[in-house]
Amino acid sequence: MRSPKKLILSRTCHGMDILKGVEEILEREKESERSLQMVCEFLRENVEHYDWVGFYIVDGDELVLGPYSGAPTEHVRIGFGEGICGQAAERKDVFVVQDVSKEENYLSCSPDVKSEVVIPILYGNAVIGELDIDSHRLSPFNHGEIHMLENICDIVSERVRELRHV
Repeated sequence: MRSPKKLILSRTCHGMDILKGVEEILEREKESERSLQMVCEFLRENVEHYDWVGFYIVDGDELVLGPYSGAPTEHVRIGFGEGICGQAAERKDVFVVQDVSKEENYLSCSPDVKSEVVIPILYGNAVIGELDIDSHRLSPFNHGEIHMLENICDIVSERVRELRHV
């Protein structure tokens, strides 16, 4: 049975509730790593089709796994250009993959993952991190939801920057 508190963003976007929740977390928790961990858990617990939520932090020309919620992944370091995350970092662009089986440059974390969205986190013109979300459903992401995730990345960018010591 589906939990009543989970949002079904693909039918009706409740992005304002999610944004407000993220802002409340950041207001309550000032420590960067802990606050980002709480954001991952909040997103995963409150959006039905988010099965893995994590932040990657830029280190040189690599992405290093930061706080996340979901199954462990072997992809703790990803070079720019590698996989969906690496492409998003290299191009400074959002990648929405509604069916990962159709992507040649996809780094599989689990056979259960069917779709992925990656949002770069910028500081000025530089990518300093990413928000990566995996789903076990095909085509779950919609335009309003992507806009909401971009807003979340803007909101958390200072915390990501603090982890990088930029």
